[in-house]
Amino acid sequence: MFCVIYRSPQRDQTYLYVEKKDDFSRVPEELLRGFGKPQLSMVLSLEKRDKLAGADINKVKQALSEQGYYLQLPPPPESLLNIHLQQNKKD
Repeated sequence: MFCVIYRSPQRDQTYLYVEKKDDFSRVPEELLRGFGKPQLSMVLSLEKRDKLAGADINKVKQALSEQGYYLQLPPPPESLLNIHLQQNKKD
């Protein structure tokens, strides 16, 4: 199984995985509007991989086979307040 990964020009750390290069036919129009014009990032084979850098490989494979795309969003921002409170609990 191959996938093509595109980077969003409008949203930092947001990536769109599709099965075929430049085939966005299964991606909802509204999602593409918010994503912006997809910029090719890389093409890779998922068959011999156990993991991906920023996404769960099993979820990617499942989403590609079921809906034809996978949207990788950036991780949520760290809450400095929560970090501070957790550190104070340990002290």
